Parts: sequence; structure tokens; C-alpha cells
Amino acid sequence: MNHRPRHLTSFFWSGDAIRSRCVSDSVLSGTVDVPEPPARLLADWAREIALHMTLEAGDVEVMPLARARARWPDYSHCVRAVSDWTSSLGLPGVLASGDVALMVCRGARYHHDGDQYGGAAFCNLFLSEDKGQDVHFPSLDLRIPLRRGTVLLFDTCQPHGVIRRGSNGFDVTDFPADQNCTQLFLSWELPIEDAHVAQALNIAFDIDQSASGIVNEEQVRLDGERVSVRDDSGEWRRANY
Repeated sequence: MNHRPRHLTSFFWSGDAIRSRCVSDSVLSGTVDVPEPPARLLADWAREIALHMTLEAGDVEVMPLARARARWPDYSHCVRAVSDWTSSLGLPGVLASGDVALMVCRGARYHHDGDQYGGAAFCNLFLSEDKGQDVHFPSLDLRIPLRRGTVLLFDTCQPHGVIRRGSNGFDVTDFPADQNCTQLFLSWELPIEDAHVAQALNIAFDIDQSASGIVNEEQVRLDGERVSVRDDSGEWRRANY
């Protein structure tokens, strides 16, 4: 990969206007103490995935949260644990301002979310046991082992994927259908323009105001050219639009 200095810019909707910002190189991570989800809930999740979803290797999908909460007495404990963690980072009350979803993946192809969520940061709490998988931020050469209680806060525009521990990239054969390779996690969308979120991730805004007047949809640009991510390696490449 070419390691010369590069200029990444996120263009995102701020109200009814496109605004520019830098892409953060900061990933905040930790581990919080959350109990294992009850057996009845784990069985319900397994049935949902098997009967009502087509979860291929590399896919990330939404799970029904309202139904899960009805069978999850420790849900509020999980939220409180993440809230305490974010507060310790100087983000008091920030979870209350973000939408939360229950998600599942079977590995995750490398991607960035800046074409849809450029105005947000993600805060994820992983609920599954250690299955020998890492979340990998290839541009940062950063791997974080996934186990119950792993919590992350990161820029949606930073390329990331979930890969087999020890591997060099995403490979569908690392997530066979006959093995339990799924990861369940709660994910909050936090507003990137929140002063505390921006400070925690060292976000600089309005770094390309001239282009903001031309760009008409959310995107990430590298040295002025719109880019996407190779789903096997996480490397930036020219977007095919």
C-alpha cells in the first residue's frame, strides 16, 4: 500500500447542506462487563438468523431489537455499561442522542459507511463470545479482538471489516455455514457534529468548503477523487459511480 500522505475528506449532510470534514484516525476501544445474554434469547437469535435471514459470509444485517428487549432483562445493564464507558471518555449523555440497533454479522467484508452515515460515529458493543475474530482497521494497521464486552467508538468513514484472527484479509471460506461464526452487537449512531464526539475523534470541519458547494451526496474523497474500499483488503480505490 502507498503510505505517502493522503488527504481523506468526508462530505456529509448537515441539515439541508453538504458539509466537509476530515476522516478520523482515532479508534477508541475497551472492554466492559456485560453478562451473557440468556439462553432463551440466544436461541431466539439463532432461529431468527436460520429461518428469516439470508446471512452470507461477510454480511452485516439488522436484527429485531424490540422483541429482543422483551426477553433480555440485562439490556439496560448493557446500555448503562456503554454509557459509563463513553462518559469516561468525556462523552456524557451522548448515547441518549444516538439511534441504537441490534446487528449481526458473519464476518464483515471491508467497507466504509461514509456514503450513508458520514454525519455519524459508530459506538458498538459486542455481545458474542470470542470466536477467533478481530475487527480490523487496515488503514490504521489496527486489530481488535472481538469478545463479549468489547466496545468501540470510531469514524464511520474509516475502512473496517471483521476477519478471522491471524488472517491478512477477508475471505468467505473463513466463515463456513456449518459453523457458528456470527457476531451479535449493539450499535449506536452518534452525531459527528456533537462537540464531545468531534473532540474525542479529533474531527476538523469545513476543510473543503469549495467542493462542498459542488458535491450533492454523501461520499468520501481521497486527494479530491471519490473512493470506495476493496472488500477483501480494505484498500482505497476509485469509486465506480
